[in-house]
Amino acid sequence: MTSWTTPATAGVRNGRSGAVGRRAAPGRWQRIWHGDWALWAAVLSLAGLGVVLIAAATKPLNPTHPFTLAKQQLLFLVVGAAFAVLASLVEYRTIRAAAPVLYVLALGGLVATFVVGVSVNGSRAWLRLPGGLSLEPSEFAKLALIVLAALVVNARVSGRSDIGDFDVVAILAFFAVPTGLVLLQRDLGTGLVILVILFGVLAVGGAPTRWLVGLTVLVALAAVVAVKFHLLHGYQEARLTAFLHPESGTQTYGYNAYQARIAIGSGGLHGTGLFHGSQINNGYVFAAHTDFIFATAGEELGFLGGGLIILLLTVILWRGLRIAAHAPDAFGRVTAAGVVCWFAFESFENIGMNLGIMPITGIPLQFVSYGGSSLFASMLAIGLLQNIAIQAKVVARIAPE
Repeated sequence: MTSWTTPATAGVRNGRSGAVGRRAAPGRWQRIWHGDWALWAAVLSLAGLGVVLIAAATKPLNPTHPFTLAKQQLLFLVVGAAFAVLASLVEYRTIRAAAPVLYVLALGGLVATFVVGVSVNGSRAWLRLPGGLSLEPSEFAKLALIVLAALVVNARVSGRSDIGDFDVVAILAFFAVPTGLVLLQRDLGTGLVILVILFGVLAVGGAPTRWLVGLTVLVALAAVVAVKFHLLHGYQEARLTAFLHPESGTQTYGYNAYQARIAIGSGGLHGTGLFHGSQINNGYVFAAHTDFIFATAGEELGFLGGGLIILLLTVILWRGLRIAAHAPDAFGRVTAAGVVCWFAFESFENIGMNLGIMPITGIPLQFVSYGGSSLFASMLAIGLLQNIAIQAKVVARIAPE
């Protein structure tokens, strides 16, 4: 059995090394017990609740086979959990070495959407797989970008506390290509997520403040120019208009957001009960199992159910921040922080658009919305967080007492 090794633990194998006061590193499968169990519990609880909500949202759509999509999501969850476990057990330095390969594969997937991709809800961001399933490469590109940025930071901070201008330019260049491809896919939501991840990894990586301020100003100016000169696609501009003028768009692009707010409001404190939501059962809320699954929770589980989702998401973000704070090196710190930024923005945006405080972008709710690509990518990210947490404990375990 191969034991966990790092530069800090090299030479420590199963059993004791020659160093006095050090304990042996655990074996590969033993390492899983050193993971963050609060994080595991929150993720699996949230994903399990998602399967139940998907069943409630899709049952009226297919009376003859009411739980088909829920069963598929349960299968996705099992596979995703396996991915998370494997990612948590991969040797730490192997992940760092694989970062450039993951980046190239992510770019290949994004490019493939322009050749053999299919359009869904206006975005050409999907690859059709055998069996009627689809894959969204941009979901995995987020993780690849985080790991590559963490690799750059980790390679440059040795011997100094912060990254320099050249390092920031390199990270910007790495992010620019996939961001451009995502925007060409007409997937503005994912583009915004990538920008948030970029800002997060630069901030945590120690980028000079002038770069962070400059990027903020540049993005703000780009948004103004895009709106002023109508550079957005028609449906994107219509969604933004419906958000800015919610009452005028209740029968057009703002219809679904309006119906979602009605569903959430009608749920009250305790909700109408699973499978008993009138807005959901009568089909007034479109995409009630994907983008607007929080409306399903709000109507059928009420304020308490929606609050439980937010609580579980908060636990996940808290444990992610804690893992970042205790990471054994810059690579782990930046990776964990990037994942937290990714999860935090997507969760806020999705719940916000259900509540009417954010524009509709088509971003799913982490671990809850139906879909294999989002769940697989998110579970791989959880596996990386667990890997970092385990590595920190292993380093502490074998350190001199």
